Amino acid sequence: MAELLWEPSAERIENANVTAFRRAVEKQWDVSLPDYAALHDFSIGELEKFWVSVREFCDVRAASWGDRVLVDGDKMPGATFFPDAKLNFAENLLRRRDDTPAIIFQAEDKVKRTMSWCELYDSASVLAQALADFGVGPGDRCAGFVPNMPETIIAMLATTSLGAVWTSCSPDFGINGVLDRFGQTEPKILFTADGYHYNGKSHDSLGRVAEFAAQLPTVEKIIVLPMLDAAPDVSAVPNAITFAEATAAYTSGDITFTQMPFNDPLYIMYSSGTTGKPKCIVHGIGGSLLTHKKEHIIHCDIKPGDRLFYFTTCGWMMWNWLMTGLASEATLVLYDGAPTYPDANVQFDLADEAKVTLFGTSAKFIDALAKSGLDPMRTHDLSSIQTITSTGSVLVPEGFDYVYRHVKKDVCLSSMSGGTDILACFVGGNPTLPVVRGELQCRNLGMDVQVFDDNERSIYDEKGEMVCTKPFPSMPIYFWDDPDGERYRAAYFERFPNVWCQGDFVSRTKDDGWVIYGRSDATLNPGGVRIGTAEIYRQVEQFGEIVEGIVIGQEWDNDTRVILFVILRDGMALDDDLIDRIRKRVRQNCTPRHVPAKVIQVSDIPRTKSGKITELAVRDVVHGRAVKNSEALANPEALDLYRELPDLQSA
Repeated sequence: MAELLWEPSAERIENANVTAFRRAVEKQWDVSLPDYAALHDFSIGELEKFWVSVREFCDVRAASWGDRVLVDGDKMPGATFFPDAKLNFAENLLRRRDDTPAIIFQAEDKVKRTMSWCELYDSASVLAQALADFGVGPGDRCAGFVPNMPETIIAMLATTSLGAVWTSCSPDFGINGVLDRFGQTEPKILFTADGYHYNGKSHDSLGRVAEFAAQLPTVEKIIVLPMLDAAPDVSAVPNAITFAEATAAYTSGDITFTQMPFNDPLYIMYSSGTTGKPKCIVHGIGGSLLTHKKEHIIHCDIKPGDRLFYFTTCGWMMWNWLMTGLASEATLVLYDGAPTYPDANVQFDLADEAKVTLFGTSAKFIDALAKSGLDPMRTHDLSSIQTITSTGSVLVPEGFDYVYRHVKKDVCLSSMSGGTDILACFVGGNPTLPVVRGELQCRNLGMDVQVFDDNERSIYDEKGEMVCTKPFPSMPIYFWDDPDGERYRAAYFERFPNVWCQGDFVSRTKDDGWVIYGRSDATLNPGGVRIGTAEIYRQVEQFGEIVEGIVIGQEWDNDTRVILFVILRDGMALDDDLIDRIRKRVRQNCTPRHVPAKVIQVSDIPRTKSGKITELAVRDVVHGRAVKNSEALANPEALDLYRELPDLQSA
């Protein structure tokens, strides 16, 4: 039985952007759309009309749009949106030039500063002039080995103002991890900070930059951004100059924005890379901008002057998503550093201080807060927050409970699901719909998302593959160095021809609520029955003794058996009583097939740089297979904890 946790007030529904958009569509196309379901039907049934309405309602600015909206709309891949349009991404983000805040920035307890729209524009102006004189133009790549700081945004805006392509990763990547990424995409300019702050300590970046830059022959100039020192010493890094030196000769003025084709490249994103070198996913200028503005304005109800916060690094797609908030004239609230330093209150302290209206986080952070016993509802005001978004992994029902019991009662909690592959969301939030415990609220507009069984039938209230059966503007334009598109097609269209297969194991209710059970490639198959790992995590995370767990399937006796690894709280021991209680809870709340055959204590769990646990890498180690790219992991040494475990060699 669906359990409602929140319903919007009549006033919130009336004032929501999605309500205004629905009425605008009705007027523009002379149709009747009484509710969100009708609007969604229109959005996938009339793709061309819908995306024209998004373009106009969200005020996406272009030098020209052309007459064509969608070409080859029956082909995936192959469909092309707005093939004749020309626009500039940075121009859409730098639409304001006044003295109100564009960016509020904090780096742990070391740095706090604010940058106005005028300051942001002027800084992008002088850097764009410098980059142009360095020879940067359309199609060139500028790469960032950078913290989430204002100068990183300036670098991205200056790059894209010239029609060049931005790509980035966070400064905690190892040398091989950087080379696996930038070595493929061959940047002309490399941006780095002199270092970054994490867990109360300052970490140098320039030593690693000097090492890996020597193996990036296409890099002609390294521009060092000031984080640890206002005037960093860059003498040990060949071809390096400081940000101040790069821009000293230029005077700010009106930016000449290079107008680019709608479907030219904007960003190069990277897959996690735990099964080999990361895929280099190229996203287009117009598709990214149009889709983000739809999600921000219509789904997240962002209005000019709102304060938009997402805890993210520059190696996660949520950084790119956050950046586009400038195009909605929202103030970006940036945080760089450890998410819980000096304690887990730091993000809520920032939310109160900056008057954050949208608070973006991860499901893992919410789970960690719940386990810590933190009660922000009691210790903080948080009255400015209207929306909390969660992504990165599955937000379990108990995570919903925690938010409404201990963070804020009157808030739209929007769990979202999409990914780096589309730089956007397939399913997510809506401020005019209720929040149901454990469910994502709705399919996003323009996304014909369904659940397929193995016979390509669309199903409800059953688990299956998340697919999208019609094209959308934020599909990758191609993979880097994939001239015939073979790897691109294999990644998304091999299982169901002409249908995007996202690789998520999900179910959909008759009321269009969505439940995510985990990645399809990480599902378990004991006795040939597919099981989502999220179902087991939900039960395991209820034990106070357990900090975190990871579940894999081990090939055993011509079948698959479920193996659960757990990290326990300090002073706790994995005894027979705890194992029995875990198994009993899983059996009672899932099925006997979900019950782990083995429960094993570990001291660490390997995870990607964006904080996601990596079930596939653990599975490979357990089976004695090589992990092809451990550099993609934040803590690759943790893999050693899973090698040749005696407990896994017996029944």
